[in-house]
Order: sequence, then C-alpha cells, then structure tokens
Amino acid sequence: MLGWYYSAPKVVMQLEDIEIVDFEEMNLTNGAVIAGFPSIGLVSTIVANYMIDALGLKQIGAMESPHFPTLSVVHTGEPLSPVRIYGGTLANGQKLAVFVSEFKPKPNLINSLSNAIMLWSKKKGCKLMISPEGMVVEGKTAEDEMIVDAYAIGSTENARATLAAKNIPQFKNGIIAGVSGVLLNKGKHEKFDVISILAEAHPNYPDARAAASAINVIALVIGIDINVGPLYDEAERIEKQLQRFHKQAKPIVSGASQIPQPEMYG
Repeated sequence: MLGWYYSAPKVVMQLEDIEIVDFEEMNLTNGAVIAGFPSIGLVSTIVANYMIDALGLKQIGAMESPHFPTLSVVHTGEPLSPVRIYGGTLANGQKLAVFVSEFKPKPNLINSLSNAIMLWSKKKGCKLMISPEGMVVEGKTAEDEMIVDAYAIGSTENARATLAAKNIPQFKNGIIAGVSGVLLNKGKHEKFDVISILAEAHPNYPDARAAASAINVIALVIGIDINVGPLYDEAERIEKQLQRFHKQAKPIVSGASQIPQPEMYG
C-alpha cells in the first residue's frame, strides 16, 4: 500500500503553514482526487487505505505542517508522514490521487488544509474531488445496524446531475463539518465539482462496513470496478488494528481537538 520515497527533485507548494511536497511528478489531468481524512467510524481513512491497496497506487507526495502530530507512521519498516498522497492511472484510464491520514486535523488548520488540497488539485488539472465521510443516523434500530446506507451531495449542478444519473441517493438536509464541509463550499464558490459521500457509520469504533458502502458509491461515480468483498470479510480485523493504532497514538495526539461530524436525523 505504502510506496517508497523517490530520488526525483522535490517540488514544494506552501500555503498558510501547509506544505505539499511532490516526490514524483504525475500526470493527473482530468483526474479525480479523494480526500481521506478521519471522520466518524474512521470511514475516510479506511476508504483511502483500501483503495490505495486495491488499486495499486504509489506514493507521489506528502502534506506537511508544523501543526501536524509530531510522529512518523511506520508501515512495513518505512517511515511515513501523517498525511500522504498516492496516485496512479487505472486500467480504464481514470487518473486518481488519494490524500490519506490517520489523524483528525485541528480545527484551526481545516481551512488552510482544504485550500491547499483544492489549489494542488487545480494545479494538477484534476476535475473532480470526492470526500468520503461517516455519519450517525439517529433513530436507527439495532436490526438495521447491519444495513449500511450511503448518500452523497455535490457542490455544483454538474456534480448533482452526475449523482442523479447514477441513482445515488442525495443528502438533502443536515450539517457536514470539517474538511468535507469546507471543500463542498469551496467547490461551489469556485465552480469545481466536489462530491461528499456520507456512509452511515457506528460512532464508537472503526466501521469497515460503512467504508465498503462508501467505496461502492465512489466506484459508481468514477466508473471503476473495485472488489470490496475482502473489506467485508476482514472488517473485524481492520477495526481491531485501527483501534490498537489509535490507542498507541493517543498520548501523542491527545491535545488535538475533535471535529464536529455530519449528522442525519432519522
């Protein structure tokens, strides 16, 4: 899942205490960007990591800030930044970039972080941004918990028409906070297609089943095939692994504030 660092010269883009460092130049013209920052049930993080693995994406950059957690994420013996960027061209020609992080950004960083992602995406010539989220649905019975529904909202008429054409249920009323909320607003103001996908998730543990539901919607939006069967099969293992990871990291990031999450009322 996680690629090696490259020897090519690094290109740095800086914006309000946020730096995006390109390890490798990749043609992403007309491509899609997935913003995978933690949300309820860690849906975004699970989605991003699974897609990186399943689609064979490689690391092409990282996002850096003095305000990020002061740690290194070590995977298979390799040190990695708290926020990484992966990319690649899929079998159907779709170009894809994925931002992924295991840590919620502090509230005072959300605008700068979202601005940097939007600026980077435009610079690369990307045409679509997708931000998966988990959401809590009030009034759902215990019998319904195994049935995961997903909704979506688009920043532009074009994005909403895409959702309608693919028969994806659209989120009508509520609040979407954090990175997804800011990206939706920026997309509307700048006439850039942003789609936030909201999957019903359990608020108390990492929810791999909700992530699988979000991935199915992403695959439908960008026209790719991706098998989420292993994600369902390994949901329990993934959830326990992420719980252990966060337990280990908690003393380091305990000062980080929690971000309000999307809610839907049932």
